[in-house]
Amino acid sequence: MLEGKALLEKARSLSSCSEDVIARACGYVSPNGRLLKKSFYRALVEAKGYRLGGMATGGPVSKGRQADFRTRVHGNGNLLIGNAYTRRLGLEPGQEFQIQIHEDTGAIWLLPLEDTTS
Repeated sequence: MLEGKALLEKARSLSSCSEDVIARACGYVSPNGRLLKKSFYRALVEAKGYRLGGMATGGPVSKGRQADFRTRVHGNGNLLIGNAYTRRLGLEPGQEFQIQIHEDTGAIWLLPLEDTTS
């Protein structure tokens, strides 16, 4: 992602293009291809010499969408953990777990099973 003077120069050179095209050309795209408009706009404002509230450290206040550690039981009875949590734990597709329910605390534990494919 371009910042500072390099960002301003690239944005100026593409000023006849749409904002989305400029943001992509400056590298403001997430690994999954989503355009990071808020980060792009914040970087532009900072490159122009303005500091927004909470940006005194030089970085944006927000890190995008954050997991809020809440879920609910779906109508079909499933309880979804979500990929924000599995990524944070470094879990891989196909990994298997034993589920233990601790009635005294109400906690649910996921215990990794040994890899039986080797």
